[in-house]
Amino acid sequence: MNKVAIIMGSISDMPVMQEAIDILKGFDIETEVDIVSAHRTPEKLFDFSKNAHNRGISVIIAGAGGAAHLPGMVASMSPLPVIGVPVKSSNSIDGWDSVLSILQMPGGVPVATVALNGAKNAGILAAQIIGSHNKSVLDKIILYKTGLKEAVIIASESIKK
Repeated sequence: MNKVAIIMGSISDMPVMQEAIDILKGFDIETEVDIVSAHRTPEKLFDFSKNAHNRGISVIIAGAGGAAHLPGMVASMSPLPVIGVPVKSSNSIDGWDSVLSILQMPGGVPVATVALNGAKNAGILAAQIIGSHNKSVLDKIILYKTGLKEAVIIASESIKK
């Protein structure tokens, strides 16, 4: 099981969530992408949350703006790790409502939370979770992080010239 589900509350979240899809493709991790609205499609939310682990999903990334109930509601019903991506949406309070809605989960219902519009980091975190038990993915993460280091060294050297 090395599939990551990437869900969002609205199609308007797709430009942000695309970064998670792209980074996971770079690690050769299969993704399943869908729109699951906590407020507009609650039955779909319940079915998705309760059954994702039966469909080969290992990690769930859930992006939501505004009240941002999606990640927490999924985490309340799924045994899988959930990574929440707060999305700055047109109806948000500069994104803070989304950040706090996802971050302030009650004890017993954890949601790992990344930065506002931080879907890329959500993808990396999902890959690291999978990499903890999959050497092939772990090796790709090590290469990725080495590349980050090398890019900083090159940039540092270039400004000294």
